[in-house]
Amino acid sequence: EQARDELLDWHGSGMSVMEMSHRGKEYMSIQADAEADLRELMGIPANYKVLFLQGGASTQFAMIPMNLLRGKASADYLNTGVWSAKAIKEAKKFGGVNVVASSEDKSFTYAPAQEAWKLDPNAAYVHYTTNETIGGVELFWTPETGDVPLVADMSSNILSRPIDVSKFGLIYAGAQKNIGPAGLTIVIVRDDLLGQTLPGTPTMFDYKLQADNDSMYNTPPTYAIYIAGLVFKWLKAQGGVAAVEKTNIAKAQLLYDALDASGLFASHVARENRSRMNIPFTLKDSSLDGEFLKGAEARGMVQLKGHRSVGGMRASIYNAMPVEGVQKLVEYMKEFEK
Repeated sequence: EQARDELLDWHGSGMSVMEMSHRGKEYMSIQADAEADLRELMGIPANYKVLFLQGGASTQFAMIPMNLLRGKASADYLNTGVWSAKAIKEAKKFGGVNVVASSEDKSFTYAPAQEAWKLDPNAAYVHYTTNETIGGVELFWTPETGDVPLVADMSSNILSRPIDVSKFGLIYAGAQKNIGPAGLTIVIVRDDLLGQTLPGTPTMFDYKLQADNDSMYNTPPTYAIYIAGLVFKWLKAQGGVAAVEKTNIAKAQLLYDALDASGLFASHVARENRSRMNIPFTLKDSSLDGEFLKGAEARGMVQLKGHRSVGGMRASIYNAMPVEGVQKLVEYMKEFEK
């Protein structure tokens, strides 16, 4: 609603954010505010750069090895699902990949404990996906990797709970789950990992160049950054990330309790890895899926169909989903079961 009210005239400037020069004082204040608020929300230390980039997390699958291999032969990757697998496939184009552990043996319904990981002490970095949206698997602990930089794809659970940024070499996230509209990608990278890109790395893919130019080497996704800034202010008004986490726990608990108590619906994810953001579930008789989804849509609950690779249903309950939305879903599930 605020974006709507400011659409044609931002703060009396006579301009829409979409019309402004990205180098004008008005827009530069918007981006500086957004960065300051994100730093505050996540407790980002001063020796980390915050980059506002484009191309989604999928472009980061290539940018990370280009920037972080830094003369090393290979990197370590944990495989917990579709997004890990895509990151692994892309990284193989630039160097060796050592898959430290995989949960493919159980159809990606859990995350391997660190005791099972086969880490390489000479790896350039260790990469993992903190939350797999399709399988609904989330890691609630931070891996210990010693002196090897830890890299995390947090696209789907960034800002859903507090994390210690200082334990990571690099964090990246597509904005479209918890931050703002698609088109913006956030990268948080430690200063000492900037520079030393692979030969032939495109100019736009060099983190150091992006950092040196305050993410303005070319025109940044200005409107997406503006909306992200509004979301950061909204999160601060909720009481910050710790307060939002309490709501997220309550929402997820409500739905998992309903699944566990049901004779018709089921969750197949290991309890310790049950995602708070994406909850896939199935009906005992999959021929009822269509009827269930049709009834949900009639009640104003849309896009509950599960990913084609997993089937069934999937409730995505990111920060913006209110508790009431989950309550409505649970009520309908009980009604449908009867």
